[in-house]
Amino acid sequence: MQTILNFLNDLKQHNNRDWFQANKQRYEEAKNKFFDLTDFLIAKIKEFDSSVDVNSAKECAFRIYKDVRFSKDKTPYKTNMGAYISKGGRKSAYAGYYIHTEPGASFAGGGMYCPQTDVLKTLRQSIAEDATPLRSILSKPAFKTVFPELSGETLKTAPRGFDKNHPDIDLLRFKSYTVIKYLSDKELVSEQFLDNTLAVFKTQKPFNDYLNACIS
Repeated sequence: MQTILNFLNDLKQHNNRDWFQANKQRYEEAKNKFFDLTDFLIAKIKEFDSSVDVNSAKECAFRIYKDVRFSKDKTPYKTNMGAYISKGGRKSAYAGYYIHTEPGASFAGGGMYCPQTDVLKTLRQSIAEDATPLRSILSKPAFKTVFPELSGETLKTAPRGFDKNHPDIDLLRFKSYTVIKYLSDKELVSEQFLDNTLAVFKTQKPFNDYLNACIS
């Protein structure tokens, strides 16, 4: 993991094509290590979540190259490496497990990030009809210790088609349904990193199961 962090830290300081090309070998080494990590996580996640049907990091890892066409930030490369492990891989509509490596800002977690409009509406309808299953998952001590709260942006008011006075409006306002466990650089390079990350994902599984059941 230190190889990955070192490369990303230097890339953050020199985010331009000339530096990247001059350090292409370092990038390939860091990418390969991240792919090895992702392959390991895929195999271990499939042991406790049979819905995951991917087999390799190539199906889950995101490209380091940015699309800057509509961005004010024109730096060409992401300064992180991430992979989304789920049924269908990184472009899946299903809830999955996400690993994000970035110096000083790494995390493990997942769920459904910015789902398509129809998927989000279906999720909200399920929650509006009966939020008890979701609240039960979120409130369990073992879950709450790892994930104190849902993460992500919320609407300032009720989503279209939902009553602003609905008793579960706090849950209905979310634009994404995700949870995050932040990881320090020290945790990333520790011998316990893989075991601890898998423990995070195992804790998260009931949350993913609930979300996927809502849209199935």
